[in-house]
Amino acid sequence: MRVFVRLLSTLLGLGLAVAGVLLAVEVGWHWWRPGDAPLIVPWPAWRDHLAQLGWDAYAVRLTGGVLAAAGLLLVLMSTAARRRSVRLTDPADEVSVTTSPRALARLVGHRVRAEQNVTGASVTASAKKVRVRATSRLETEGELRPRLLETVSELLGRVPLLRQPKVSVVVDSPKDRR
Repeated sequence: MRVFVRLLSTLLGLGLAVAGVLLAVEVGWHWWRPGDAPLIVPWPAWRDHLAQLGWDAYAVRLTGGVLAAAGLLLVLMSTAARRRSVRLTDPADEVSVTTSPRALARLVGHRVRAEQNVTGASVTASAKKVRVRATSRLETEGELRPRLLETVSELLGRVPLLRQPKVSVVVDSPKDRR
């Protein structure tokens, strides 16, 4: 979602920059040759058309409604794209400590990959849940899963997290497919 908001804000910024350049060109052209027709944008025709519209016209109401809905949508998307962080216990008053979910996932991933008979692991983490997907060629899920669950829970118990996340461990092993 953050990528979408960044892309959208870039496009809006470029649109405003193009509109500003067009305005500057038209103003410069009108100052240089006041009697001539507009250079690029037919603004006198637009001005005359808009002068005939009242505030109670359907087009004005529709445009206002569309702009209000688009603004509300942009506000909702920007609040949904906030940075997700994992809170840690505060070491002192007026000091708050956070870490990124990526850092927590990296920490858990290093620990899981260091376990015996684990050939690979992928970890995703958030403040609420840590998901571990490990692979093993020598042990089944029933043998390795409890050990990894205990290892991850012990590691998360040592990290000063404000709230302990739920741990989910899945083991993919060729021995289970036989």
